[in-house]
Amino acid sequence: MDSYSKYSKKTHIAYDHFVEENGQIFAGHHYLIDMWHCLYLEDENKVKDLLKRAAEEAGASVLQINIHHFGEGQGVSGVAILAESHISIHTWPERNFAAFDIFMCGNTNPESSLNFLKKKFKPRKIEIKKLKRGIIS
Repeated sequence: MDSYSKYSKKTHIAYDHFVEENGQIFAGHHYLIDMWHCLYLEDENKVKDLLKRAAEEAGASVLQINIHHFGEGQGVSGVAILAESHISIHTWPERNFAAFDIFMCGNTNPESSLNFLKKKFKPRKIEIKKLKRGIIS
C-alpha cells in the first residue's frame, strides 16, 4: 500500500484519523482565529515558513504548501495541506487583520500550532473559536 492509500480508501477504517476524547468520537478540532495588528501580513515567504513550522509544532505531516501574494501593499493567502487536514491564512494588511484556520484530526496537537502562530505573529488582539468537527458519538 502506498503512503497515500490509507487516507483515501474507505475500507481502511483503522486509518480514518478520527479523534476520541472524553468518550466522544469526532473528525477533529477546528480553530478559527482572528488576529489584528500582527506581523508579516504581506510577507509571503515568512508566512510559508511559519505555516510549515506551525504544522510541525503540532506533529502534523505537511503534504504541500501553497501561498499567493496579491501584490505590493496587498495581502497573502496560503494553505498548508496536511495528511491530518490543513492550516490556512488570509491577510488584509490594509485592515491590519489576519484570519487563520487550523483543522486537524488524528494524533496531532492543533493547540501547539495555535500557540506557535500567536508567538510568531504577535497580534495585539486575538479572537479564537474552537469547534469539534464531525461528531459521531
